[in-house]
Amino acid sequence: MELRHFRYFVAVAEAENVSRAALKLHVSQPGLSRQIRDLEDEIGFQLFERSAKSLRLTTAGKVLLTEARAVLLHAEEAVKKARAVAGGTSGEINIGYAPSLTVQILPAALRKFQEQFPHVRVALHDLSTEEMLAQLGEMKLQIALTVRPPAKMLRGLNHAELARYEMCVAVAPRHPLAKLKFIALAQIAREPLIAYSRKDYPEYHLMLEKIFAPVGRQPRIAGEHDSVTSLIAAVESGRGVALVPGCVACMVGPRLKLLPLQPALPPIPVVAIWRADAATELVKKFVVAAKP
Repeated sequence: MELRHFRYFVAVAEAENVSRAALKLHVSQPGLSRQIRDLEDEIGFQLFERSAKSLRLTTAGKVLLTEARAVLLHAEEAVKKARAVAGGTSGEINIGYAPSLTVQILPAALRKFQEQFPHVRVALHDLSTEEMLAQLGEMKLQIALTVRPPAKMLRGLNHAELARYEMCVAVAPRHPLAKLKFIALAQIAREPLIAYSRKDYPEYHLMLEKIFAPVGRQPRIAGEHDSVTSLIAAVESGRGVALVPGCVACMVGPRLKLLPLQPALPPIPVVAIWRADAATELVKKFVVAAKP
């Protein structure tokens, strides 16, 4: 049994006439009659009561008509949905992101993308860089928005730079350093430092080691946190200072003061990362939306 058998059956049942149904379907009348009889032979019961002048559905035929219409409608909807996914206008896309680095990028990207693809569901996942890269490999994520990792971690992956942010020092408004216009790394090395957790953000600690190497003194880490919100709260409470990207300013408002470093450090590159072998139209379009 094929879908065409159901199409032919529904057409004949609705027209109550083989000739009219054949004209509508653009097939020959003998051929259509043969298809209906083949269908009856296959299912094992009559669909129509036939006479010289009329063609009426049997009781079983009426039941099958309702179900056949539902099957044809479901098949049509299935094709529409599949076509929408293939054309990049429907479906779901999973995005991993680093909150502190994407606070300015993500809202604008989502707005642009959803305006273009209102029927695509965007699922956001707050993850560390290592978790994002692992889930890209497992195909659980389609895109990761994070700090650019070392080149060896990008093998088999495509990436595009989205922004660069200057590194700043976050202090509580009443902290003695808050009165300064600029701050040097040597001054930070003497302060208790609030950092991201080494377990979840090993690249952050590698960055700290690299940054403070010229000073000849590593910072004293007073606390480690697995999220930017808890890190902000710790700095606001006066427990220490933190090195953060300048884009964090729109998250903290008056709660913290961000001081520029002098001399300035190299800016932090934020990138979109995706699998080279899974660059679907939705992935490509989201990366374009995320670019400035």
